[in-house]
Amino acid sequence: MKPLPELMSFIEGLPEPHILFDTQYRILAANAAYRRQFSPQHSVVGRTCYEVSHHFSMPCDQAGESCPLARSRESGQRERVLHLHHTAKGEEYVNIELAPLLDANGQQAFYVEKMEPLRVAQGQASAQGLIGRSPAFVHMLSLVARVAPSQATVLLLGESGTGKELVARAVHEASSRASRALVAVDCASLPENLFESELFGHERGAFTGANTARGGLVEAASGGTLFLDEVGDIPLSMQVKLLRLLETGTYRRVGSTEQRHADIRVVSATHRDLEQMVAKRLFREDLYYRLSTFPIRLPALRERRDDIALLSTALLARVAPQRKLALSDTALMVLQAQNYPGNVRELRNLLERSALLCDGDTLAASHVVQALQSGRLDAMPTTDTLPPPDAALASAANATAPSAPAASPATLKSIASAALQQMARQHTGRRAELAAQLGISERSLYRKLNALKPG
Repeated sequence: MKPLPELMSFIEGLPEPHILFDTQYRILAANAAYRRQFSPQHSVVGRTCYEVSHHFSMPCDQAGESCPLARSRESGQRERVLHLHHTAKGEEYVNIELAPLLDANGQQAFYVEKMEPLRVAQGQASAQGLIGRSPAFVHMLSLVARVAPSQATVLLLGESGTGKELVARAVHEASSRASRALVAVDCASLPENLFESELFGHERGAFTGANTARGGLVEAASGGTLFLDEVGDIPLSMQVKLLRLLETGTYRRVGSTEQRHADIRVVSATHRDLEQMVAKRLFREDLYYRLSTFPIRLPALRERRDDIALLSTALLARVAPQRKLALSDTALMVLQAQNYPGNVRELRNLLERSALLCDGDTLAASHVVQALQSGRLDAMPTTDTLPPPDAALASAANATAPSAPAASPATLKSIASAALQQMARQHTGRRAELAAQLGISERSLYRKLNALKPG
């Protein structure tokens, strides 16, 4: 069945990138906005959507991705997902909204897919911003993409060093307020007696030293986003005033009776367990529910080990911008073996120490292990903390000992490949179970197994 010319014409006139494809994933039309943004040099008509977007040889859901077409077949309605697409600029995160079109018998005949790049994150190493492609990272990013266009208050929950301020900036930059200010408030560093003045401002003479009137951080964020970092440290005496701001959108400067209006969107973050604080009466329950309209949990680095290679490349470019350092396979194995209680911040410090210990152009496992020894002595790789295959990682650590001959990267790579092949042969369950056992994503497992195929 061919789509009506009127439908093709309608898609062509849409300002956002759209494609039309059939039930066999074949692209039937791509409008001008799509061609400009995603495929300026080559036509995509006649090719499958999964081959164009992902360079896959099979549909997304068969290669460890979430396929909007498959989901639409199950639900019978439009579906939204976040995908990592190949574009003319490299791999980019793209918001996908797919709508099924029914034939005269009520059966799905065609699909219209709208695409909107999410420019606040990268699936490749870059100098700045959020970086990652692991399932935990993509899930977090998909929540950011969903809530950012709204005005809902967002609560970011995660350990120290997981990038809460970067995610807050991502929410802001993907919102309609992106052209206005993002104002960060470090709640942990503000003394209680100055908190109200810093947040709401003060009038002249309001207290000793207030020689002039001054606007606060809420006023500075007008039209934009107010980011309350470490909101769990806000004094109880201030919590009721913050609650009033959130409920009514109004506040008063210290020393004033004039009620002012605040046009702000609030994003907050904490590493504390606010629910436990509420139970202990250390945090107001009503304020907690106001702040947590849309909570987003940020994964710890140990939950997204697949991203350590990308993060390391980007972080090395920041800590040693003039050197263009590369990371050896064995060094990466040692890095991926750590638990990182300090998360990305700790990884950056470790890489900076390793770079200072390296005189050449490539960081070896010995540099990383030496950096670990000069930092957290308990972070040395052990057989019970190393992800499979243990032999390869143990060799990487032991290669630094003076009495042990250093194994070559090629040898370690062959050990890892042999171990993976053996595990794949012996595994009789689903591929997702094997990926979980290895501590990697199903997509990464698919790629690793593909790489082992001859030819």
